[in-house]
Amino acid sequence: MARRFLSGIQPSGLLHLGNYFGAIRKHVENQDDAFYFIANYHALTTLQDADALRRNTFDVAATYLACGLDPSRAVLYRQSDVPEVCELMWMLMTVTGTGLLEKGVSFKDKKARGLSGSAGLLTYPVLMAADILAVDAEVVPVGSDQVQHVEFARDMASSFNHLYGEVFKLPEYILGTPVPVPGVDGQKMSKSYDNHIPIFLSGKALKKRVMSIRTDSAAFEEPKDPDTCTVFALYSLLATPAERQALAELYRGGNYGYGHAKQALLEKIEAFFGPMRERRAYYDQHPDEVEDILARGAVRARAVARATTDRARAACGLS
Repeated sequence: MARRFLSGIQPSGLLHLGNYFGAIRKHVENQDDAFYFIANYHALTTLQDADALRRNTFDVAATYLACGLDPSRAVLYRQSDVPEVCELMWMLMTVTGTGLLEKGVSFKDKKARGLSGSAGLLTYPVLMAADILAVDAEVVPVGSDQVQHVEFARDMASSFNHLYGEVFKLPEYILGTPVPVPGVDGQKMSKSYDNHIPIFLSGKALKKRVMSIRTDSAAFEEPKDPDTCTVFALYSLLATPAERQALAELYRGGNYGYGHAKQALLEKIEAFFGPMRERRAYYDQHPDEVEDILARGAVRARAVARATTDRARAACGLS
């Protein structure tokens, strides 16, 4: 029997290749008994622009559908359409020590980068725990920076279960892409660093982005090391093993320039994401279909979350 998957993605901007290879691809591969939500409550900790939040929320939904998510198999919904998670969050807050939250690596990192230390940012892991526990999720695919939050969810569920009986399942995590997807500057791809390549970028804008990828100063005739090259790393995500091997040999053989490698990468991106881009254009023209899918997903998610929340209410004496 398949274990229930759950994952959320913040609508903080246009999704990029790092999002696809780090999360979306794995989500599309695991659709049976899977819950995937657009974390618009979470986004409020960093995005206070109502119009942008609505646009970004649509973008996430349309992108997932274009990339192959089947709403008849997986449950796709907006976090804010399932109010039970906020009710459950409060119950979890009452069994969670502030010291645990203050240990959050993500909280410390965001404060160090200048974000205000709001109560929402501090209690972000409690809301994430409520998202997970509300739908009885067993497996949570995350990046390495979110592992601690799943461990926090286990701690909160264990504390609640210890006090009130076995109400919650204890979730486990699995890692997405083991190595971060590099951006055009060689660092981890991120919208925040403006080093990303949006999934559906095309034409001259895509070519300009790809050709801006930073490389070393090796001359055309010199051998090059594929293992240290951002262009090769991105190409490898899209290519077959034989294609990767062939490009690596061209690198090591010399008389092969980075411009040629970037052109090969550009062609791979166009071929790989071209069909998805066409599907995305369809959803852009039919936003009501996207809204209907999200609404139906919310009905399915709420049915499970309501049952879980009712169990928790009964256990701690609220019903």
